Amino acid sequence: MRLARRTALGVLGAALMPVHAQARNLTIAAASDLRFALDEAMRAFRAVHADARIEVVYGSSGKLATQIRHGAPFDVFLSADREFADALHRDGFAAGAPRLYARGHLVAWSTDASLGRLPLADLVRDARVQRFAIANPEHAPYGRRAVEALRSQGQWDAVQPKLVLGENIAQAVQFVQTGAAQAGLVALSLVLAPALAGKGAYTRVPEAWHSPLEQSMVITRRAMDNALAHAFVAHLESLAARATLARFGFAPPGEGPR
Repeated sequence: MRLARRTALGVLGAALMPVHAQARNLTIAAASDLRFALDEAMRAFRAVHADARIEVVYGSSGKLATQIRHGAPFDVFLSADREFADALHRDGFAAGAPRLYARGHLVAWSTDASLGRLPLADLVRDARVQRFAIANPEHAPYGRRAVEALRSQGQWDAVQPKLVLGENIAQAVQFVQTGAAQAGLVALSLVLAPALAGKGAYTRVPEAWHSPLEQSMVITRRAMDNALAHAFVAHLESLAARATLARFGFAPPGEGPR
């Protein structure tokens, strides 16, 4: 017990320890499902490194990975799944193997609570749902999982006439929030964000219906020697950061399916 406590404190201390003055810039490419959770999780890190320029760029994991391949100046990549991070490592664009930092969850959500509580098959076929939003499966992990879930329940053909695609999962949420779509399959982390918490209702999609959202991060090859990038990764693996992510519905990386 004492050893475990010392280890946890050591990780947190390393995450918050000021780094050498030569690494004062950090640009993070992060999946859109992290937009609110990461902002909160980074407050302590920003406070310790107040003299550093730290920027976070949000987008779909696939598009961010493509930008890294084309030389975008990102130091750390936080993907919504393992696939894009693995591919960057395999092809030589990452400084090391991907590390799991959380497990994401897909939910069916509507600002109309009576719709949000329906089983997925009933939700898709309800006459009140004229538009059904998901993220673009070509480059967004949540969109890919949404397609898998709909196919597994035999609803893919039924949803086609109603389908609207967001460029990323944040835009899919926006479609539902603004009424451009009456329901959708979106990220739990965004539905739990302060701006949306308590609006409508959501139903968690069983992970047995789709591949897991094993959210993974890599330090890019260009940032191999960037001490601030390594410190940030350590911070995101700290108990404090994981507790913050948990408040937005993310499960610890080692937790099994629900």
